[in-house]
Amino acid sequence: MRHVDSFEIQPPTPPSHNGVPRLAWARARRRVSRWHRPYIAILLLLDFGAAALASFLAIQIFEQADSGFRHAPQSWFYTVAFVLLPLGWLLILWGNRAYDRRYLGLGPDEFKRVTRAGVAVAATVSFIAFATKTYSLSRWTVGFALLGAMLLILLVRMVARLALHTIRRRIGHAGHRMVLVGTLPECLEVYTAVTRNPGAGLVPVAIHLTDGYAAARGIETPVPVYAGRDVLALVREVGGDTIAVCGSASAEPGELRRMAWQLEGSGVDLVVAPQLTDIAGPRVHIRPIEGLPLLHVEEPTLSGPALLAKSLMDRVGAGLGLVLLAPLFAAIAIAIRVSDRGPVFFRQPRVGHEGRTFRVWKFRTMYVDAEERLAGLVDQNETDGMLFKMKQDPRVFPVGRFLRASSLDELPQLINVLWGEMSLVGPRPLPADDGDFLGDVRRRLLVRPGMTGLWQVSGRSDLSWDEAVRLDLYYVDNWSLAYDLSILWRTVGVVLARKGAY
Repeated sequence: MRHVDSFEIQPPTPPSHNGVPRLAWARARRRVSRWHRPYIAILLLLDFGAAALASFLAIQIFEQADSGFRHAPQSWFYTVAFVLLPLGWLLILWGNRAYDRRYLGLGPDEFKRVTRAGVAVAATVSFIAFATKTYSLSRWTVGFALLGAMLLILLVRMVARLALHTIRRRIGHAGHRMVLVGTLPECLEVYTAVTRNPGAGLVPVAIHLTDGYAAARGIETPVPVYAGRDVLALVREVGGDTIAVCGSASAEPGELRRMAWQLEGSGVDLVVAPQLTDIAGPRVHIRPIEGLPLLHVEEPTLSGPALLAKSLMDRVGAGLGLVLLAPLFAAIAIAIRVSDRGPVFFRQPRVGHEGRTFRVWKFRTMYVDAEERLAGLVDQNETDGMLFKMKQDPRVFPVGRFLRASSLDELPQLINVLWGEMSLVGPRPLPADDGDFLGDVRRRLLVRPGMTGLWQVSGRSDLSWDEAVRLDLYYVDNWSLAYDLSILWRTVGVVLARKGAY
């Protein structure tokens, strides 16, 4: 952190050209980060290999059952299967902007574009087969090759993204260096938001103030602060490649447009961070009216067909889980009774959907007198907010400590999910004896509590209460079925790593 004591204020640097628009082929050398070039090259090789592997597997699985392969010209068939079809995949992926650096490594857009490309490839292959009257090939083989290629491409891109995030977290490379433009409070808010996830690769390197110079003096800032500078010259000086216009910095009519003109051909990206915090992209739509781009914010989806599908997924998943995990439940029950005499399950009142109280099912992990011993441990609470947490809680018996670390103690909550009191994904249910839920916390009750949630996959007990509430509210306002599936997938890794579980 550094204090803002003075600013280097100087007249804006005059443009290096005479104001005449530059042609696309005569632009100055682009000053952008180069991390995406080798990454895209690797993706091209991986996608080509995935498509070729899918064709190979299709041939190996269906060739013996289908005589059409034996009658087709071998050399031409293998050329199509292992060269032309994978090249077609790359071409259609490129046309769907699946290699655009703006969509790589962050968000679901990359995977959506791969899926759209898969549909386009299937449609193209079907049209070509119909137009050329190629009916000798097995439909099962073609379908397996196309669907298998799409699934393999999605898989290799997940692995590539995981490697990219690891490089960003551990080494700090392969990211976008941002210069934040706006007032100091707005820039610091954007700084906090973009640095929460180092894997996103957004690295603020400087702040350029547009207003409030006097009020900013003496305030601690994590990056250098400038004022009165030419923004593009400042970006080049600090080695940036992205300008983030924060909040009201773009309030002056025409200013943002002129900045976009100035950045043409420079290779510097321009992003706008409006004063809409914790609202996901699907709820925000740009609706231009007479050249004015209006951001329309949709209401959260708290009812309708999507919620019905979520309830159906919960009931089916909980029912299958209880059946498949019955032997594990029996083994855990025996271990608990051997470790400490007492009930196998622990039932505690929790607050659920719309404030309804229900009793949650959990495997007992503490001694039977744990509630009586809590009063003597309150001053050793290691978390803030409405929960009591201790990393070395003396009330937990040895088997219970293992169940907590592995999250196996939460599995009986599948019963609550089956009864409709909980969901597979949602905010964690809070104890019902902690008084009324005031302020923003009450908004958590608009959806059913979950066995896992955004809080759990983002740090669990290692997070502060305010951060946990922020994540839960973000989920409530932006949930979707795809988001639920993503959280369930991330839960597997968090549970295996035993991150934040105690």
